[in-house]
Amino acid sequence: MANEATKFIETGLSIPMTIHPDLAIEKGALLNLSDPFTVSGNAVGGAEAVAGIAKAEAISGDGVDQIPVFREGIFKVTASGSIGIGQAVCWAAAANKVAVCGGPKNIFHAGVALEAATDGQTFLMELKPVTKTPEAT
Repeated sequence: MANEATKFIETGLSIPMTIHPDLAIEKGALLNLSDPFTVSGNAVGGAEAVAGIAKAEAISGDGVDQIPVFREGIFKVTASGSIGIGQAVCWAAAANKVAVCGGPKNIFHAGVALEAATDGQTFLMELKPVTKTPEAT
């Protein structure tokens, strides 16, 4: 997989989360959260709750219905667009990348940029999923 997130510093243990047994997820994939306590690959970019980062691969059709997921830590990730140090970052719709959170749809923040980056560069991000209240218009 291109642009997989790689663990730089482990600050917490992974937790087992539910996955559909017919879904394939690669190690280092950015994951979305759905109910009940279920993960899927990121495809929407900032518009769905952040589950975390896949610690291991999930193979489609193997009957396994759980995958270990990191919910915290320092990870090397790939930028979609320019990102400044200290900015809140969200999952981007682009293939397994992160972007600066912006606009009312980006209420699900993945973490904080610990380094600056331009489009396509890798940088360190502190993974800390959080939901922000949308700003009133």
